[in-house]
Amino acid sequence: MRWLQFTPPGGKTTHGTLDDQDRVHAVRGLPWEAHEATGQIHALADVKIEVPLLPRTFYAAGLNYVKHVHEQAARTGKPLNIPPQADIGYRAVNALVAHEEDVVIPADAKQMEYEGEVVVVVGKKAKNLSEREALDCIFGYTIGNDVSERLWQASDRTFWRAKNTDTFKPMGPWISTDFDLAKAETRVTVNGEVRTEFHTGEMLYDIRTFITRMTRYLTLYPGDVIWMGTDGKSPLIKAGDVVEVDISGLGVLRNRFVAEST
Repeated sequence: MRWLQFTPPGGKTTHGTLDDQDRVHAVRGLPWEAHEATGQIHALADVKIEVPLLPRTFYAAGLNYVKHVHEQAARTGKPLNIPPQADIGYRAVNALVAHEEDVVIPADAKQMEYEGEVVVVVGKKAKNLSEREALDCIFGYTIGNDVSERLWQASDRTFWRAKNTDTFKPMGPWISTDFDLAKAETRVTVNGEVRTEFHTGEMLYDIRTFITRMTRYLTLYPGDVIWMGTDGKSPLIKAGDVVEVDISGLGVLRNRFVAEST
């Protein structure tokens, strides 16, 4: 099943399900809680797709694909350092934007890059999960584009600008509860040209490992998201570029990069 958050013409933002005929069925309540259909049906083309959810906590796994670790070492000139364990980080909810919304390039930004990622959506409260239990707390999956300003990332003491500037985290277009990670491929295009391709599931540390380790120390709650990292090297992005992150079985997340208006 595909769940999305949408705004119909002249209506209020709500959750709904998307059928195979691209019809959106409005739902009262949260997808991972008790809910009911309202009977309202809209054509997907007639509604505005919103960010599928606003997470309580926004987690992100950095350097979780081997080629990306090698790329970072080559780019920074630092020694190759494969992460020895599944360490999680955090991102800011203020940076989230929806499918088809613009990513704004700040006037003083010089080195903008994308990172296409699969996103885990938590559906159950979880603490101290075993490896066997770890995937039971997952509601579904969506797509993220972890936009970064690399010069800021190298110079800032934290990633507060480089990763969390407004609009730097496109996510969507919907959540799929039937995603098969083992069969998934990630393909990122810039202006229609394929620039990055990799097997989505070939992570350094898999989802089960992250959730097991995370829940030893913290509690996951319904609506939390975990971005799982990217692979390969991303080209520089400029104003006017359109980036599409296509993960088979999930859909396509599309956003245009625009210059900040002054």
